[in-house]
Amino acid sequence: MTDKRLMLTTASSREEAKTIASELVSRRLAACVNILGPVASVYHWQGEVEHSEEFLLLIKSTETKFLPIQATIRELHSYQVPELLSFTVESGLEAYLNWIATSVRE
Repeated sequence: MTDKRLMLTTASSREEAKTIASELVSRRLAACVNILGPVASVYHWQGEVEHSEEFLLLIKSTETKFLPIQATIRELHSYQVPELLSFTVESGLEAYLNWIATSVRE
């Protein structure tokens, strides 16, 4: 197991996704953010089943950056309850994992 994390969030527009991704990388909280989409999302919200088009962000970072990433997403996100999930990276190409670590170092 490593200290590297793959985090997911969604955004309501490509522009919002780009803003969040750019801030995470420029603040050195993420080494890389991929933006996928649009994707179709179906979910419960305020007692209704909602259907929307969203953009998925794949955030590559480390365990220690989770809380600052969470704060940045809350600061920049348009949703009342933005998605943020973090998954442990069990293993990976050593050079890539080292690049993540170097990229988020202060």
